[in-house]
Amino acid sequence: MPYVIGADLPDAPAGERFRALLDRPQILQMPGAHLGIAALLAKKAGFPALYMSGAAMSATMGLPDLGMITVDDVCWYIRQVVRAAGLPALVDGDTGYGEALNVMHMVRAFEEAGAGAVHLEDQLLPKKCGHLNDKKLADARDMAAKVAAARKARKHLYIIARTDAAASEGMDGAVARAKLYLDAGADAIFPEALTSREMFAEFAKRMPGVKLLANMTEFGRTPFLTATEFEALGYAMVIWPVSHLRVANRAMEELYATIRETGGTMAALDRMQTRAQLYETIGYHEYEALDASLVKTVVPEGMPQG
Repeated sequence: MPYVIGADLPDAPAGERFRALLDRPQILQMPGAHLGIAALLAKKAGFPALYMSGAAMSATMGLPDLGMITVDDVCWYIRQVVRAAGLPALVDGDTGYGEALNVMHMVRAFEEAGAGAVHLEDQLLPKKCGHLNDKKLADARDMAAKVAAARKARKHLYIIARTDAAASEGMDGAVARAKLYLDAGADAIFPEALTSREMFAEFAKRMPGVKLLANMTEFGRTPFLTATEFEALGYAMVIWPVSHLRVANRAMEELYATIRETGGTMAALDRMQTRAQLYETIGYHEYEALDASLVKTVVPEGMPQG
């Protein structure tokens, strides 16, 4: 239903709805969806929650994922995703955009924008994608202070602490950091860039009773595992952060090449949503029906051929 109908909006805050999804027995599957249209398509596919990747937001702005985007940039994306789909979203909070006060500002801003959860990582700026080399880690106590600040600032936002320590400090270092972050107030842990099924299993075994997030990104260090496999290993959540953007980017690249080569789009029509399908996705007619001054649109079924 259109988001402009107040009676149809959720009564419970997004953080409470996110937590309720984790109370279910099955793993929570969250595809990347950082744009309103992507959120609608993911909801149509049946997903109950969404993930918003900092890398995807940065790339959409034409920027690398090096911690360059701001809290306000991210809130702009959060508002459109929440407005479009009404689903609780887990948002990438990078390093918190600074120290304790910056983290607290981020939490308040994300909650006000409608986010359900955030993850905060223990890298130093300039940060990198978790699956790249030579990441610089913050002191574990400094990261714990950020987690404590986030916990103090939140009303309902679910807080996930991410650790990138496995690559440089090994499993012992990653587990020690995770336990420190839990003590500081994290609700769940995100062990980033584990490189084998055995590592995922060991981390889960050493964190009994803790909600864990798995990252199933392509072209990284983690082997391909399904949601069912992650669940069997002890994980409560799984994300596919940038998959939607990779697919969309390839499609746009091919479209532009087609136009450049042929002078038109005819050869790409079979890969497009029709106008009717797009309007159905965005609820065009449902919005239109709310304003009596609008005459119902008749969607063209085809194009005249010259």
